Amino acid sequence: MARPFSLLVKPAGPDCNLACTYCFYLSKTALFGRQIHRMSSAILERMTASYMATEQPVYTFGWQGGEPTMMGVEFFRNAVALQKQYGRSGAQVANGLQTNGTRISDEFAAFFAEYNFLLGVSIDGPPELHDRYRPYESGRASHGEVLKGVDRLRKHGVEHNVLTVVNAHTVEHPRTLYRYLKDLGFDYHQYIPCVEYERDGSLRPYSIDGARWGRFLCGLYDEWAADPEPVSIRHLDALMQHALGGPAAMCSLAASCRQYFVVEHNGDVYPCDFFVNESMKLGNVQTHRFGEMWQTPLFRQFGRMKRMLPVACSECEYLSWCRGDCPKHRVSGADNPVAALQSSTEPPVSTLCDGWKSFFSTRLPDLERQAKHRVQVQ
Repeated sequence: MARPFSLLVKPAGPDCNLACTYCFYLSKTALFGRQIHRMSSAILERMTASYMATEQPVYTFGWQGGEPTMMGVEFFRNAVALQKQYGRSGAQVANGLQTNGTRISDEFAAFFAEYNFLLGVSIDGPPELHDRYRPYESGRASHGEVLKGVDRLRKHGVEHNVLTVVNAHTVEHPRTLYRYLKDLGFDYHQYIPCVEYERDGSLRPYSIDGARWGRFLCGLYDEWAADPEPVSIRHLDALMQHALGGPAAMCSLAASCRQYFVVEHNGDVYPCDFFVNESMKLGNVQTHRFGEMWQTPLFRQFGRMKRMLPVACSECEYLSWCRGDCPKHRVSGADNPVAALQSSTEPPVSTLCDGWKSFFSTRLPDLERQAKHRVQVQ
């Protein structure tokens, strides 16, 4: 292996009890069919054994969906048992799980606490913001049930953070989001821009553009910087680490896209959950080893996408900070990003480019000072 990698596992595929308007993964039923999707014990064992046979400083399993808790507690008990069975003496294993929070029972919370799972809970702010795009399939609001799940996690002492999607509705409220989530007791925030495309390349109604992303970032940063006891914000932490000469702490800030493998419920493997489609399939855990898939031409080409930049990016003073942004934001919904970028006479810039420039041009000097200050006080 050229370098360590993690697994992002989708044991229930696109299945979810919520019907979030902006969810890009619900549409994967077109690829996998509309039947119930569940990872079998045989595929779970094969995936785990294959991964634990590789050399990793830490074996990292990220359980996502859809909604991964739809698998039930016993599935994850089996997953941990297999990690123990196939792990070598002294091996470190980390489990993280991203959830909508509505299905967290006391049994689940106790299990997560026992095995030190890190939970990410999706909350898009207070009810009037969250419930706009995150209803149950029936249309019923989900915010109250999410908070009940958070309460159970805290009752059992489960480490958890919050993930917020910055969509066309929430993008206008950076200060409200920051304050609300902090007041709820979340010390670590992730803010993910919603950029989804129609087939013609136009943005879908719930998506944001660069100008709105820039205003959001600046507003969020100002609220964070003025806070005498600021929380950790993933993207700001990653940028400050970069300011201090550290390695990329997020795949979107890295020089290569080869960071992890996505393993679907049926064992199919892909390079990124944004590009789970037939043209990007690398293999299947039942027939391919991870080392083999790492060396495939498709995965190598996928990793090199970050270098397929337009002249505007190559000449930009902020290139070392954004690395051209996530390729998903540059290919306007193409199923095969490698082919899309290779066929372009001039690769496109990110949809969010103007926003990043607005943020870096006005807030970067202060961010660098904040980074140096952190080092001095530690």
